[in-house]
Amino acid sequence: MKKWMVWTSLSLAAMLAGCNDDGLDAITTVDSNFETGTDNWVAEFAEYDTTTVDSTLTMKFAQTRLPTGLDTSQHAFRIQSTNRSDDMFMYLKKKVTGFVPNATYLVQFDINLATNYPANSIGVGGSPGSSVYFKVGASGAEPARKLQKTFYQFTLDKGQQSQGGVDAIVLGDVANGREDSKYALIKKTNSDKPFTIKANANGEIWLFVGTDSGYEGLTVLYYDRIKVTITEQQIN
Repeated sequence: MKKWMVWTSLSLAAMLAGCNDDGLDAITTVDSNFETGTDNWVAEFAEYDTTTVDSTLTMKFAQTRLPTGLDTSQHAFRIQSTNRSDDMFMYLKKKVTGFVPNATYLVQFDINLATNYPANSIGVGGSPGSSVYFKVGASGAEPARKLQKTFYQFTLDKGQQSQGGVDAIVLGDVANGREDSKYALIKKTNSDKPFTIKANANGEIWLFVGTDSGYEGLTVLYYDRIKVTITEQQIN
């Protein structure tokens, strides 16, 4: 089945006003399937030591086709890295604009991810499937990394590995739901616990999705689709 057409609604002011006049919540949808590009999602890496030789970290990302075993006519955002610090965080981020400054929003992520790591598989430091934790987050501040001595630290509070933080929640791990190492598409959603966030003073919200790794090896993942629904919360 073909993926849905990518589309992004950025909530024009007139549309927002119309929704509010009718007593309805204003909704913005970001829907990226990476068929024509990265849709302004940017890949970054954090929580690793700069004294480690870069070639051993194998940090790479690109728009590419889905891997063999899935529909290779379809595209995805591929990202990979090798965890040498027992805590590599690799993530995609995207800025969305046009919100009411300082207003409160609920953020729901619905993600299709291609992975080939079985649950409880054995690896150095942990399982390639069960010890790589999947996280989603939102903030008025940009997700980034900052250098502290020789270590790149993530600038937001995402928590550590299996734990969430102020700016991120954990949606399980990257296990493929199979007994073997064949690729499968898994779905990740926080529909049962939408993320609450305030837009910043410029009416911007930063979104990010990523993996916090406790597995000391190579992780390769394909983001097949990222859909984010952002709903303004009306104050009565």
